[in-house]
Amino acid sequence: MLLGLLLSRADSTTAERVVAYVEPFGTLFVNAIRMTVIPLVVSLIIVGIAGADAARVARMGARALVVALGFLCLSAIAGVLIAPAILSRLSIDASAAASLRARATVALASSAPDATRRVPTVMQWLTDLVPANPVRAAADGAMLPLIVFAIAFGLALLSVNEEQREIVVRFFRGVADAMLRIVRWVLVLAPLGVFALTLPLVARLGVVAVGALASYVGLVALTTTLFVLLVVYPAAAILGRVSLVSFARAVFPAQAVAFSSRTSLAALPALIEGAQRRLGMPPESSGFLLPLASALFRVGAAMGLIVGAAFVARLYGGYLTSAQLLTVTATAILTSFSIPGIPGGSIVAMVPVLASVGLPAEGIGILLGIDTIPDAFRTTANVTGQMAAAVIAEPRHG
Repeated sequence: MLLGLLLSRADSTTAERVVAYVEPFGTLFVNAIRMTVIPLVVSLIIVGIAGADAARVARMGARALVVALGFLCLSAIAGVLIAPAILSRLSIDASAAASLRARATVALASSAPDATRRVPTVMQWLTDLVPANPVRAAADGAMLPLIVFAIAFGLALLSVNEEQREIVVRFFRGVADAMLRIVRWVLVLAPLGVFALTLPLVARLGVVAVGALASYVGLVALTTTLFVLLVVYPAAAILGRVSLVSFARAVFPAQAVAFSSRTSLAALPALIEGAQRRLGMPPESSGFLLPLASALFRVGAAMGLIVGAAFVARLYGGYLTSAQLLTVTATAILTSFSIPGIPGGSIVAMVPVLASVGLPAEGIGILLGIDTIPDAFRTTANVTGQMAAAVIAEPRHG
């Protein structure tokens, strides 16, 4: 970050030349992790279900859903309590707000021209859960439909002849072990990968977050960090019955990947690796719970959506009423389940949240240009919550 700041103040030609050399190594690092995600997730889910009994899988899934909903509600409440209180004290120059609103439509058109068309309806989200072609879903990186297929495949194996089932389970267990081996190789290079991801980001942004936008960036960073430290970590230690230090060490590699890459999918292999090696979570539990949590559960996104909506309302000259805050909270929690685990995925989900209280969708154009830093904090909170939910839901710990 320090080198990136120095480059941001240097000659633009020099900065771009350095970034051009460094940036590909960051892309290679993320791609090396992401190439293991699909085979690893499918294999672990199949092994986890086929190697256990259906009742145990159902119990773990139910516990994970309850824990996830609890975390989501708590994060939403924290966002509602903190964001409006801080924003009410924020003095925003009228001309600066008008300038930001004027640029919003242009930013939205140039950076996310089809954002509103990409937001799935409830019925579309439900119908997309069952993939017509699992191979196509894997190629498209559609994790949730792929997980549904893997769960169905694993459950079907439970009714297959034991000898035949064991052959299939051994095959997928070998695939999962090989993918985890690749992940361990890649994580050895994590310091270099994070460096190559962070330097170009800071070099391009520089000190761009000024004035009102700096308040938004700081507010998202503050709320997500406080929630993780004061709620998620203690909950994992107390309800999951693990050492706080052990949990922190287990989740840290995934946090580093999440913060630098801004994608929870890329952090998933590191989550699984940390859960198994650091916390001793059985493969059948971590292989089922963590992919499920990664596909569905985004505690940082729910909070970030509420903060973003409150900030947009402030820039458009108003405040969210109590009724509007309740509407935003409910919409943010429900919408968070459909957010893709990719960089900037929360921005797409911001459209229905703004629409639920009558705020213009163009408001996301204000946030697009500076969303990189808040997205890094939201994604880090997401993977921390996913690890905590899995630890709490795993019967051995809970």
